[in-house]
Amino acid sequence: MASAGLRKELECSICLSLYTDPVTLRCGHNFCRVCIDQVLNAQDGCRAYSCPECREEFQVRPALLRNVTLRNVAENVRSSPPQQEEVTGICCTYCIHSPVPAVKSCLHCEASLCDDHLRVHSKGPEHVLTDPSTSLENRKCSVHKKILEYYCTEDAACICVTCSLAGEHRGHQVETLDEASEKKKKKLRNVLQKLTTKRKETVERVHRMEERWRKAQEKVTGEAERVTALFIDLRRRLDDLEKKILSEISRQEMEVSLSMSNVIKKLEIEKDDLSRKMKDIEELCNMTDPLTVLQDLCDPEEGGRYKDTGGHDKTHDVDVDVITGLLCAGFTEIITYLHNISSAKPKILGPKPLIFRPPQSPSQDLPVLGIKHGGGDVKVRTFGLVGKVISARCESIHGEGPVDLLLDVNTAANNILVSEDLKTTTWAFMAPNCPYTPKTFQDYQVMSTRSFSSGRHYWDVEISKSLQWRVGMCYPSIDRRGDQSFIGNNNKSWCLYGGKVYNDQYSVKHDGKEIHFPHQISSGRVRISLDYEAGKLSFYELCDPIRHLHTFTTTFTEPLHAVLYVYKGSIKILGRSVLLKKPLS
Repeated sequence: MASAGLRKELECSICLSLYTDPVTLRCGHNFCRVCIDQVLNAQDGCRAYSCPECREEFQVRPALLRNVTLRNVAENVRSSPPQQEEVTGICCTYCIHSPVPAVKSCLHCEASLCDDHLRVHSKGPEHVLTDPSTSLENRKCSVHKKILEYYCTEDAACICVTCSLAGEHRGHQVETLDEASEKKKKKLRNVLQKLTTKRKETVERVHRMEERWRKAQEKVTGEAERVTALFIDLRRRLDDLEKKILSEISRQEMEVSLSMSNVIKKLEIEKDDLSRKMKDIEELCNMTDPLTVLQDLCDPEEGGRYKDTGGHDKTHDVDVDVITGLLCAGFTEIITYLHNISSAKPKILGPKPLIFRPPQSPSQDLPVLGIKHGGGDVKVRTFGLVGKVISARCESIHGEGPVDLLLDVNTAANNILVSEDLKTTTWAFMAPNCPYTPKTFQDYQVMSTRSFSSGRHYWDVEISKSLQWRVGMCYPSIDRRGDQSFIGNNNKSWCLYGGKVYNDQYSVKHDGKEIHFPHQISSGRVRISLDYEAGKLSFYELCDPIRHLHTFTTTFTEPLHAVLYVYKGSIKILGRSVLLKKPLS
């Protein structure tokens, strides 16, 4: 005979009946085959399958394994006669020999009755019958020991008749227990309806969030795959580019080597020719017959190659030197070399020391580099990528071309003089007393005629021994009178200053705020660099190497003019201001 506990263990958690053809999932839980099939079919559209018992998830539909032992046990229990149910509820008060389930309880008698005793029970009105209960005392008034029949709405309490007529609830609004119970049930049903609706909305939100999460995962996976494919393609392209560049370098190396070999052969031939001619000349010099010497000397002169006793063709030598250097040096070293010679060698031609000219014919595919070398101009053909890198670097260094930066005499103070070329200002103790204009500074200062409202520029000045000097830039709206008119003392100007009174040390100033530098001046030349769009104004000392002193960073709101301030000394603008396409590095 199977006990109730055993039968409970043999029930399917889905249909709540004894197992029929039980099967087992991977997690170990058992179900009827038909029941679990229906659950898995309902989950086919979801992202994963799950066990109804423990909620363990499976990425693919789980295999169903038949549980033969459990099926046999369930069949045996199903075929055995049902066991008499144990009485676990409320028993009849009057059945003392064997427990018999009670069907009613009498509140008046405070006893529970089975069917037999209920038939002989009194039918008087004071005998109130209810469902079987063990707490009959709770159904009576604790004060009057009478049955609770009414509900006081004011005190929210269940009361008896005596409480309502003569007790503490006299005069209160009362209802029967059935009426009060129905009203409360109605309220509870409304609450239940609201909770049901809210739960349904919550379930829908959970489904929406799960769908969004699934789509987000798919998107992330797709992005990761796209980025991976992109980088694989980039690596492949970089590898191909590396192979092409190395191949091109090798090819050009062979071409240069062949060209150098041809030059060497020509020089060897020329050397042999010169040696032969030298031998002929020595023989002529050793001859004693003057007539023979004079007659034979015309033949060598007609050839003309050894007439120039100054040496041989310099172009060949420079070709070899420069091409060899370009071949052996890396791109960085070549660019550094060109940058250094463009800023440090005074023998380089013109304001643009490195001049590149385009090919003159389709077959002439190598750019030509013009350099002042030794005693004459030299043209050197650069090769392939090196030539392009040098061209780009030179263009970034020299930009679109220099322009003259001249001083505006209409802004010059009466105690300074401006040179005829408008590039030098000098302090003068007894300067001519010119009339003041709205543009004229009161003391020591002069402004440039040209203003800068865009682009990148730099210009250099040379400061002769001065007691005080300032160089910088300002807006045209700067004051022209009083202490606020001096550059650096206001928010419309920026300057670098120094002089004997400052122990030959540099300082910068803007809006009256100063920054002092500990190192002393080692050169009388200063460079001012402007990057208008970036809002940067920088100062450099033109020593070896160039020393960066300070950079102001702001947002310029007006065009900028160069300004010079000098007391007991002079300041000269060197060369021209240069418009840069790219900042100097």
